[in-house]
Amino acid sequence: MTNIKLPKSVEEILEKFTQAGYEIYIVGGAVRDTLMGRFVNDWDFTTNATPEEILKVIPGGLYNNQFGTVFTDNPDDPEKPHEITTFRTEEGYSDARHPDKITWGKTLEEDLSRRDFTINSLALNKNLEVVDLYKGQGDIKNKLICAVGDPDARFSEDALRMMRAVRIAAELGFTIEEKTFEAIKKNAPLINKIAKERVKEEFFKLISSPNPYDGIIIFKNCGLMQEILPEMEKCFGVEQKSPGRHHIYDVGNHLLMSLKNCKSKDPVTRFATLIHDIGKPQTYRKLGTGVITFYNHEMVSTKIAENIADRLKFSNKEKDKFIRLIRWHQFSVDERQTDSALRRFLRNVGPENVEDMLALRVGDRLGGGARETSWRLEEFKKRIIEVRKQPFSISDLKIDGNDIMKKLNIKPGPEVGKILGELFDKVVEKKVENNKETLIKELKSLRKII
Repeated sequence: MTNIKLPKSVEEILEKFTQAGYEIYIVGGAVRDTLMGRFVNDWDFTTNATPEEILKVIPGGLYNNQFGTVFTDNPDDPEKPHEITTFRTEEGYSDARHPDKITWGKTLEEDLSRRDFTINSLALNKNLEVVDLYKGQGDIKNKLICAVGDPDARFSEDALRMMRAVRIAAELGFTIEEKTFEAIKKNAPLINKIAKERVKEEFFKLISSPNPYDGIIIFKNCGLMQEILPEMEKCFGVEQKSPGRHHIYDVGNHLLMSLKNCKSKDPVTRFATLIHDIGKPQTYRKLGTGVITFYNHEMVSTKIAENIADRLKFSNKEKDKFIRLIRWHQFSVDERQTDSALRRFLRNVGPENVEDMLALRVGDRLGGGARETSWRLEEFKKRIIEVRKQPFSISDLKIDGNDIMKKLNIKPGPEVGKILGELFDKVVEKKVENNKETLIKELKSLRKII
């Protein structure tokens, strides 16, 4: 293992503990990724030193938890401090996430036995010698995710490990070993005991991986989709093939293929692409002609997306983007559209989200069996660029939201923005002069229309 090159800060930690007479090892994903030749910026250590003894070796460390972990600066990535944890054993997991009792251990073997997967149970000492008690190197070679010991026990200890198994499989292009996979299927309902913020974090990592399509297939087949995204599970088997329609897949598989073909690396955009038609099962209609329709499915999809965003504890910014992408994904690309229509599109989607909306559209087209683009879509892209170059914006109007709320006696909300947008279009099209008196006269008629 002499070809392994550790960062200077990691070597210093190993050296300090060795000089102080303690055992210390690099553990976890850092060892796995180092052996695989992957980039590592998140280094974890385990030692027989107690937290108090660790702080004597690393005086500037931070210890503020019950798990025996001391945090110390990582000069290569301040966002990822080094974590040094005392050997430990754990007992009882009444919340299916955290141990009820932690006892400091005496041996590395005790500590490694509580790890989640064999590929994460490897340890590396100061001499760069690998400690492999659970055949983790063999599983790396065979590209397998395999639980340490009894998989039922590992998942009942921490149910989030099931999501982690799927996520790591997607990140590394691995498959989940049969007994481990069956244990996930058996224990999938336990995921509901986990804080939704943590589930969302793992799911975002899953769809941000190099293999999101494969990851979501595993996510579905192991039963976690039914627990976390039951609305999507309902999409499979809902047919779309009908006379005059381009679709070649049912709704569920169309969504999977859309994700597979989405070129955005942004997790919110990928997630929106994955569920953009999630309202179709509720709007399915088959006419006497055999034609299948899904009228207003984007509205139903938006409502479902709002529920999902709230359930998974999206931030306000994430939710706003998520909802915009799904609500307006049916945008028209008719070559006869006016500049006013294109500006309305920009307002609805948000200028900052245009590229991601286009990525969703391309994924949607390819996921339905159509070509990647069309001359209309290419023309639409060119015109959006030109419209965005126009220097005049809503902020240049001689009237603002406060004027609108005061004159029409309305509260802050979407209606104010719509009225501003309509006034803006009228000024750009030279139907109304941009002066306060004229714009105020337009307000009452616009409110009736909107």
